[in-house]
Amino acid sequence: MPISSAATGQEILETIRMVEMENLDIRTVTMGISLRDCGHTDPKIAQRKIYDKITKYAEKLVLEGNKIELEYGIPIVNKRISVTPMAMVAESSDIDTYVDFAKVLDKAAIEVGVNFIGGFSAMVQKGYTKGDLALINSIPMALAETERVCSSVNVASTKAGINMDAVYHMGKIIKQTAELTRDRDSLGCAKLVVFCNVPEDNPFMAGAFHGVGEPECVINVGVSGPGVVLNAIRKHPNVDLGELSNIIKKTAFKITRMGELVGREASRRLNVPFGIMDLSLAPTPAIGDSVSDILEAIGLERTGTHGTTAALAMLNDAVKKGGIMASSYVGGLSGAFIPVSEDAGMIDAVEVGALSLDKLEAMTCVCSVGLDMIAVPGDTTAETIAAIIADESAIGMINRKTTAVRLIPVAGKSVGQMVEFGGLLGRAPIMPVNKFSSDAIIKRGGRIPAPLQAFNN
Repeated sequence: MPISSAATGQEILETIRMVEMENLDIRTVTMGISLRDCGHTDPKIAQRKIYDKITKYAEKLVLEGNKIELEYGIPIVNKRISVTPMAMVAESSDIDTYVDFAKVLDKAAIEVGVNFIGGFSAMVQKGYTKGDLALINSIPMALAETERVCSSVNVASTKAGINMDAVYHMGKIIKQTAELTRDRDSLGCAKLVVFCNVPEDNPFMAGAFHGVGEPECVINVGVSGPGVVLNAIRKHPNVDLGELSNIIKKTAFKITRMGELVGREASRRLNVPFGIMDLSLAPTPAIGDSVSDILEAIGLERTGTHGTTAALAMLNDAVKKGGIMASSYVGGLSGAFIPVSEDAGMIDAVEVGALSLDKLEAMTCVCSVGLDMIAVPGDTTAETIAAIIADESAIGMINRKTTAVRLIPVAGKSVGQMVEFGGLLGRAPIMPVNKFSSDAIIKRGGRIPAPLQAFNN
């Protein structure tokens, strides 16, 4: 049954209610663009080719997105672009810094009207090329001198192990980025993600990029909808967890079907193939749009108490099961995001002492990504940040899942203070890190070998 003609009157009314009352939206329509044909020995020529290609392909992205929003009455919060990891594109140009490549991406994003462009990225889980090294060393300056560019680095995978040299390097890069953007509460770090097992078709920033297995151009869509799931759970306070899982599945199915409709319509209008639906519950700082509130509606007094990981595991699994029935092409991160600064309930849980960094790490074993948008004291050392990245990478590597770290060591601020990022990035209380040193293990360097994938326990 074609999705576009399947809606009954009841379903249309339900969708209207979800949009108007429960914060349902399409979180992002992201156009992925391959820049593999833009490399050149002369960096100025490469940069001109990159600018021309992005502005040509994405010329109507925002216009058509706005039209779909108006015609269907479904909010599309973000229109964005992801590109081939810039380390691969810029490497043909024999230069030591790629900051000018980031500025070109920024200029192209401003020209076509998107709010973020992802792909100032490198994949170094097994080692560096010259281009990878130049890109990573350029990240602090690139994020300080651009407005819309997002960056990511993959430092580990289940098949390659953990590149601990890259982990330590990224600890230092995050510190430098924080320092260079200290006048904006170290905002640059909010646009930088360190991954293990990164997906190559993720539409969500800051980790989006256009992977090497992707087509020339593609449309990927990320749906949201914590408010819808929360409302469905609150209507059934007395059912058991099996029935509750079933209710979440049915809700996720409806959310995803709306996203598939929008994604295919955008694909048709832009004459670009439809890629994937990312079935994520992505919160916002708005009241009633919180993953933490869902966990508490399931039965926790406060997110972070005992039972939180179990509740999140059930939620994540039910969202995937329901969503996957509604779309043939599911990918990206898919699951529940648990950022602190972007979720009002998470912020409250931190402020009352229910939610700690250690509990957040445990929750990442079952969520869709990892330690996300967490502000830590500005005097946190590069070695401690690297150790947190290493721990999170180990969870991803052993469990064959994506994990990520987006930490913000806020320069000049300490535990208990609040930092304001504004907009969807929200606000965050600065959380303490463990006071004991991890310096020796981080300074050993090398690569943690890939794990055995059989003989599990």
